[in-house]
Amino acid sequence: MNASEPPPSPGRPSADERRAALAGRTGYDETFLGPVVPLALPVRQTVETVILPYTHFTVVFRPDRRLAASTAVCIEGRELLLDTGREDVWEYDPRLPEERQAGDEIYRNNSLDRGHLVRRLDPVWGDRATAALANTDTFHFTNAAPQADVFNQGKELWQGLENYLLDHAAAYDRKLTVLTGPVLQDSDPPYRGVQVPLRFWKVAAFVQDGALAAAAYVLDQSPDLSRDAERALAGATVGAPPPLGPFRTYQVPVSDVAEITELEFGPLPDVDVLPPFREPEERWRRLESYADIVLHP
Repeated sequence: MNASEPPPSPGRPSADERRAALAGRTGYDETFLGPVVPLALPVRQTVETVILPYTHFTVVFRPDRRLAASTAVCIEGRELLLDTGREDVWEYDPRLPEERQAGDEIYRNNSLDRGHLVRRLDPVWGDRATAALANTDTFHFTNAAPQADVFNQGKELWQGLENYLLDHAAAYDRKLTVLTGPVLQDSDPPYRGVQVPLRFWKVAAFVQDGALAAAAYVLDQSPDLSRDAERALAGATVGAPPPLGPFRTYQVPVSDVAEITELEFGPLPDVDVLPPFREPEERWRRLESYADIVLHP
């Protein structure tokens, strides 16, 4: 056991046992759709990342930020097991030192949620044993990022995007690959040793009319300065998490996600279903309902 690893609690597997259990995970399959959809990796070679494979998904982790840079999951819509139990027991990934992960101390006694990056149900498919492993794997802190605990229409749209897109992927056996992550910026507000991301991104890839297609989305939880400027600028009370605003969901060009994240998205910017817009203010399409989503060029 490493010096940085606490002793196991009674009845809880040791870090070595949990590390051995994760050793056989194969992770995200970049050929799942047929055409290659690679992991989203940092453009700058100086950014340190650790590749963590799980069941049907992979996390590209940034130890310097204690959060993921990106995640990628394969979703087999026809084999999803929606009745898999949920225990909400979050674990550190034993393949990384716990102090390099944003764990319980970030979420304790405050208004922050552990926001799943790979949604819990997305990798839960296949035979029941495999689906159960995938379910458990999503509850690693490496797959979480701080989000406001409020729930509104914008967040509801965000959480249902995969289901909506799967319903429109029937032409290719309801297969979908989804890349997701926080927008990690130097200006993100610090809290308990972690900079809290104000925006999150999602890029979905699917086969449409026999060809690879992609659609990108951004969830914004930036403070609404027009409504709460004084509190937001003051940082609320001492020791409180950063003030976060209402969730706003946008459909955006894949190329814009690549720009704001400094990640490489392979062929996906060139197969974007969102038509190009000349005016910058028209590039981000605010979603009020699923009817606002564009899925055809």
